[in-house]
Amino acid sequence: MANNLLFGFAAMLALLPASLLSYRRGAGQRDLLFWVVLGAAVVGPVAYALAQVFGPWQTGLSKALWLSIAVSLVLFLILTLATREAWRLTPLLLPYLCGLAVLALVWGQVPAQGELSASLDLWLTVHILVSLATYGLATLAAVAGCAVFLKERDLKRKQSSRIGAMLPSIADGEALELRLLATAEIVLGIGVLTGMALEHLSSGRLLVLDHKTLLSLLAFLVIGLLLVLHRWSGLRGKRAARLALLAYLLLTLAYPGVKFVTDVLVA
Repeated sequence: MANNLLFGFAAMLALLPASLLSYRRGAGQRDLLFWVVLGAAVVGPVAYALAQVFGPWQTGLSKALWLSIAVSLVLFLILTLATREAWRLTPLLLPYLCGLAVLALVWGQVPAQGELSASLDLWLTVHILVSLATYGLATLAAVAGCAVFLKERDLKRKQSSRIGAMLPSIADGEALELRLLATAEIVLGIGVLTGMALEHLSSGRLLVLDHKTLLSLLAFLVIGLLLVLHRWSGLRGKRAARLALLAYLLLTLAYPGVKFVTDVLVA
Protein backbone atom coordinates (compact mmCIF):
# COMPACT_ATOMS: atom_id res chain seq x y z
CA MET A 1 0.00 0.00 0.00
CA ALA A 2 2.81 2.41 0.94
CA ASN A 3 4.75 1.58 -2.24
CA ASN A 4 1.63 2.16 -4.34
CA LEU A 5 1.09 5.54 -2.67
CA LEU A 6 4.69 6.58 -3.31
CA PHE A 7 4.42 5.48 -6.94
CA GLY A 8 1.23 7.53 -7.33
CA PHE A 9 2.83 10.54 -5.64
CA ALA A 10 5.80 10.30 -8.03
CA ALA A 11 3.41 10.12 -11.00
CA MET A 12 1.65 13.25 -9.78
CA LEU A 13 4.97 15.07 -9.25
CA ALA A 14 5.95 14.20 -12.84
CA LEU A 15 3.19 16.55 -14.01
CA LEU A 16 4.43 19.55 -12.05
CA PRO A 17 7.44 20.64 -14.16
CA ALA A 18 5.36 20.82 -17.36
CA SER A 19 2.57 22.63 -15.48
CA LEU A 20 4.96 25.20 -14.01
CA LEU A 21 7.01 25.65 -17.18
CA SER A 22 3.89 26.66 -19.11
CA TYR A 23 3.55 29.70 -16.82
CA ARG A 24 7.21 30.66 -16.71
CA ARG A 25 7.88 34.05 -18.29
CA GLY A 26 9.38 33.59 -21.73
CA ALA A 27 8.49 29.89 -21.91
CA GLY A 28 6.33 30.34 -24.99
CA GLN A 29 8.35 28.08 -27.25
CA ARG A 30 8.53 24.42 -28.18
CA ASP A 31 12.18 23.93 -27.26
CA LEU A 32 14.13 20.98 -25.87
CA LEU A 33 13.13 21.77 -22.28
CA PHE A 34 9.46 21.70 -23.27
CA TRP A 35 9.80 18.22 -24.78
CA VAL A 36 11.76 16.93 -21.78
CA VAL A 37 9.18 18.04 -19.20
CA LEU A 38 6.27 16.96 -21.40
CA GLY A 39 7.88 13.55 -21.83
CA ALA A 40 8.24 13.22 -18.06
CA ALA A 41 4.62 14.31 -17.62
CA VAL A 42 3.51 11.54 -19.97
CA VAL A 43 5.77 8.76 -18.69
CA GLY A 44 4.95 9.15 -14.99
CA PRO A 45 1.12 8.82 -15.10
CA VAL A 46 1.23 6.28 -17.96
CA ALA A 47 3.61 4.02 -16.01
CA TYR A 48 1.46 4.28 -12.89
CA ALA A 49 -1.77 3.66 -14.82
CA LEU A 50 -0.30 0.59 -16.51
CA ALA A 51 0.89 -0.73 -13.15
CA GLN A 52 -2.70 -0.58 -11.90
CA VAL A 53 -4.13 -2.37 -14.93
CA PHE A 54 -2.56 -5.73 -14.13
CA GLY A 55 -4.72 -8.04 -12.03
CA PRO A 56 -8.49 -7.97 -11.50
CA TRP A 57 -10.26 -5.05 -13.14
CA GLN A 58 -11.74 -2.82 -10.44
CA THR A 59 -14.32 -0.07 -10.87
CA GLY A 60 -12.76 2.48 -8.49
CA LEU A 61 -12.75 6.19 -9.25
CA SER A 62 -9.00 6.52 -8.60
CA LYS A 63 -8.06 3.98 -11.26
CA ALA A 64 -10.52 5.54 -13.72
CA LEU A 65 -8.99 8.98 -13.16
CA TRP A 66 -5.41 7.77 -13.58
CA LEU A 67 -6.29 5.95 -16.80
CA SER A 68 -8.10 9.04 -18.11
CA ILE A 69 -5.09 11.22 -17.24
CA ALA A 70 -2.69 8.80 -18.95
CA VAL A 71 -4.77 8.53 -22.13
CA SER A 72 -5.28 12.31 -22.29
CA LEU A 73 -1.52 12.87 -22.00
CA VAL A 74 -0.68 10.31 -24.69
CA LEU A 75 -3.24 11.84 -27.05
CA PHE A 76 -1.93 15.32 -26.27
CA LEU A 77 1.63 14.23 -27.03
CA ILE A 78 0.51 12.81 -30.38
CA LEU A 79 -1.50 15.95 -31.12
CA THR A 80 1.45 18.17 -30.20
CA LEU A 81 3.74 16.24 -32.52
CA ALA A 82 1.22 16.32 -35.37
CA THR A 83 -0.21 19.83 -35.02
CA ARG A 84 1.76 23.03 -34.91
CA GLU A 85 -0.28 25.00 -32.35
CA ALA A 86 -1.59 22.21 -30.08
CA TRP A 87 1.27 22.64 -27.59
CA ARG A 88 -0.13 26.05 -26.67
CA LEU A 89 -2.92 24.27 -24.77
CA THR A 90 -0.34 23.22 -22.16
CA PRO A 91 -1.10 26.11 -19.71
CA LEU A 92 -4.70 24.89 -19.42
CA LEU A 93 -4.35 21.12 -19.84
CA LEU A 94 -1.39 20.26 -17.60
CA PRO A 95 -2.60 22.11 -14.46
CA TYR A 96 -6.05 20.56 -14.95
CA LEU A 97 -4.61 17.05 -15.23
CA CYS A 98 -2.36 17.76 -12.25
CA GLY A 99 -5.46 18.63 -10.23
CA LEU A 100 -7.11 15.39 -11.36
CA ALA A 101 -3.97 13.50 -10.32
CA VAL A 102 -4.16 14.98 -6.82
CA LEU A 103 -7.82 13.92 -6.62
CA ALA A 104 -6.97 10.43 -7.87
CA LEU A 105 -4.11 10.13 -5.38
CA VAL A 106 -6.33 11.14 -2.46
CA TRP A 107 -9.21 8.97 -3.62
CA GLY A 108 -6.84 6.05 -4.06
CA GLN A 109 -6.85 5.68 -0.28
CA VAL A 110 -10.56 4.74 -0.47
CA PRO A 111 -10.97 0.99 -1.12
CA ALA A 112 -12.58 0.27 -4.50
CA GLN A 113 -15.98 -1.34 -4.14
CA GLY A 114 -16.42 -3.09 -7.47
CA GLU A 115 -14.57 -5.69 -9.49
CA LEU A 116 -15.71 -6.72 -12.95
CA SER A 117 -13.73 -9.84 -13.64
CA ALA A 118 -10.44 -11.57 -13.00
CA SER A 119 -9.51 -11.05 -16.64
CA LEU A 120 -10.87 -8.95 -19.46
CA ASP A 121 -12.36 -10.62 -22.54
CA LEU A 122 -11.93 -9.15 -26.00
CA TRP A 123 -15.15 -7.14 -26.22
CA LEU A 124 -14.77 -5.69 -22.75
CA THR A 125 -11.15 -4.74 -23.43
CA VAL A 126 -12.09 -3.03 -26.70
CA HIS A 127 -15.00 -1.22 -25.05
CA ILE A 128 -12.82 0.07 -22.20
CA LEU A 129 -10.09 1.26 -24.59
CA VAL A 130 -12.63 3.01 -26.82
CA SER A 131 -14.28 4.65 -23.80
CA LEU A 132 -10.92 5.93 -22.54
CA ALA A 133 -10.03 7.26 -25.99
CA THR A 134 -13.38 9.03 -26.21
CA TYR A 135 -12.93 10.68 -22.83
CA GLY A 136 -9.35 11.68 -23.63
CA LEU A 137 -10.40 13.31 -26.91
CA ALA A 138 -13.31 15.06 -25.21
CA THR A 139 -10.92 16.36 -22.53
CA LEU A 140 -8.63 17.89 -25.14
CA ALA A 141 -11.59 19.33 -27.06
CA ALA A 142 -12.97 20.91 -23.87
CA VAL A 143 -9.58 22.46 -23.11
CA ALA A 144 -9.40 23.83 -26.67
CA GLY A 145 -12.90 25.25 -26.16
CA CYS A 146 -11.79 26.93 -22.94
CA ALA A 147 -8.82 28.42 -24.79
CA VAL A 148 -11.19 29.90 -27.39
CA PHE A 149 -13.42 31.25 -24.62
CA LEU A 150 -10.48 32.98 -22.89
CA LYS A 151 -9.09 34.42 -26.13
CA GLU A 152 -12.49 35.85 -27.06
CA ARG A 153 -12.79 37.36 -23.58
CA ASP A 154 -9.42 39.09 -24.04
CA LEU A 155 -10.49 40.31 -27.46
CA LYS A 156 -13.68 41.76 -26.02
CA ARG A 157 -11.72 43.53 -23.28
CA LYS A 158 -9.19 44.73 -25.87
CA GLN A 159 -6.30 43.56 -23.73
CA SER A 160 -4.40 40.32 -23.51
CA SER A 161 -4.13 38.50 -20.20
CA ARG A 162 -0.96 36.60 -19.36
CA ILE A 163 -2.58 33.20 -19.88
CA GLY A 164 -4.40 34.41 -22.99
CA ALA A 165 -1.09 35.35 -24.60
CA MET A 166 0.14 31.77 -24.15
CA LEU A 167 -2.89 30.13 -25.79
CA PRO A 168 -3.41 29.44 -29.51
CA SER A 169 -5.23 32.01 -31.62
CA ILE A 170 -9.02 31.85 -31.81
CA ALA A 171 -8.86 30.36 -35.32
CA ASP A 172 -6.30 27.71 -34.30
CA GLY A 173 -8.19 26.91 -31.10
CA GLU A 174 -11.46 26.46 -32.97
CA ALA A 175 -9.79 24.25 -35.58
CA LEU A 176 -8.33 22.03 -32.84
CA GLU A 177 -11.65 21.91 -31.00
CA LEU A 178 -13.62 20.86 -34.07
CA ARG A 179 -11.11 18.23 -35.21
CA LEU A 180 -11.00 16.72 -31.74
CA LEU A 181 -14.79 16.71 -31.45
CA ALA A 182 -15.21 15.11 -34.86
CA THR A 183 -12.75 12.37 -33.89
CA ALA A 184 -14.44 11.95 -30.50
CA GLU A 185 -17.81 11.59 -32.25
CA ILE A 186 -16.50 8.73 -34.38
CA VAL A 187 -14.82 6.99 -31.45
CA LEU A 188 -17.89 7.49 -29.24
CA GLY A 189 -20.04 5.91 -31.95
CA ILE A 190 -17.71 2.91 -31.95
CA GLY A 191 -17.98 2.84 -28.16
CA VAL A 192 -21.77 2.70 -28.32
CA LEU A 193 -21.57 -0.20 -30.80
CA THR A 194 -19.04 -2.13 -28.70
CA GLY A 195 -21.21 -1.50 -25.63
CA MET A 196 -24.19 -2.94 -27.48
CA ALA A 197 -22.13 -5.99 -28.48
CA LEU A 198 -20.99 -6.46 -24.89
CA GLU A 199 -24.56 -6.17 -23.60
CA HIS A 200 -25.81 -8.64 -26.19
CA LEU A 201 -23.16 -11.18 -25.18
CA SER A 202 -23.93 -10.82 -21.48
CA SER A 203 -27.74 -10.49 -21.47
CA GLY A 204 -29.00 -11.11 -24.99
CA ARG A 205 -30.22 -7.50 -25.31
CA LEU A 206 -28.70 -4.84 -27.51
CA LEU A 207 -29.25 -1.79 -25.35
CA VAL A 208 -29.98 -1.14 -21.69
CA LEU A 209 -30.90 2.49 -21.04
CA ASP A 210 -29.06 2.97 -17.78
CA HIS A 211 -27.74 6.41 -16.88
CA LYS A 212 -24.29 5.75 -18.39
CA THR A 213 -25.79 4.79 -21.74
CA LEU A 214 -28.22 7.72 -21.72
CA LEU A 215 -25.49 10.24 -20.90
CA SER A 216 -23.21 8.80 -23.58
CA LEU A 217 -25.99 9.01 -26.17
CA LEU A 218 -26.76 12.59 -25.11
CA ALA A 219 -23.08 13.49 -25.49
CA PHE A 220 -23.11 11.88 -28.94
CA LEU A 221 -26.13 14.01 -29.92
CA VAL A 222 -24.64 17.23 -28.49
CA ILE A 223 -21.35 16.74 -30.36
CA GLY A 224 -23.22 15.86 -33.54
CA LEU A 225 -25.41 18.95 -33.15
CA LEU A 226 -22.35 21.16 -32.69
CA LEU A 227 -20.68 19.76 -35.80
CA VAL A 228 -23.85 20.14 -37.88
CA LEU A 229 -24.44 23.71 -36.67
CA HIS A 230 -20.85 24.62 -37.43
CA ARG A 231 -21.14 23.14 -40.91
CA TRP A 232 -24.45 24.74 -41.84
CA SER A 233 -24.70 27.92 -39.75
CA GLY A 234 -21.09 28.73 -38.93
CA LEU A 235 -21.47 28.17 -35.16
CA ARG A 236 -18.17 29.02 -33.50
CA GLY A 237 -16.55 30.87 -30.62
CA LYS A 238 -18.12 30.89 -27.17
CA ARG A 239 -21.33 29.17 -28.29
CA ALA A 240 -19.43 26.24 -29.77
CA ALA A 241 -17.18 26.11 -26.69
CA ARG A 242 -20.23 25.90 -24.42
CA LEU A 243 -21.57 22.92 -26.37
CA ALA A 244 -18.14 21.26 -26.23
CA LEU A 245 -18.05 21.74 -22.45
CA LEU A 246 -21.59 20.38 -22.16
CA ALA A 247 -20.56 17.25 -24.05
CA TYR A 248 -17.53 16.89 -21.79
CA LEU A 249 -19.72 17.26 -18.70
CA LEU A 250 -22.06 14.54 -19.98
CA LEU A 251 -19.16 12.19 -20.64
CA THR A 252 -17.67 12.99 -17.21
CA LEU A 253 -20.96 12.04 -15.58
CA ALA A 254 -21.15 8.91 -17.73
CA TYR A 255 -17.60 7.63 -17.17
CA PRO A 256 -15.86 8.86 -13.97
CA GLY A 257 -19.31 9.63 -12.55
CA VAL A 258 -20.15 5.93 -12.61
CA LYS A 259 -17.02 5.18 -10.61
CA PHE A 260 -17.91 7.86 -8.06
CA VAL A 261 -21.34 6.30 -7.56
CA THR A 262 -19.71 2.88 -7.15
CA ASP A 263 -17.18 4.09 -4.58
CA VAL A 264 -19.49 6.37 -2.56
CA LEU A 265 -23.17 5.55 -2.96
CA VAL A 266 -22.78 1.79 -3.25
CA ALA A 267 -20.24 1.58 -0.43
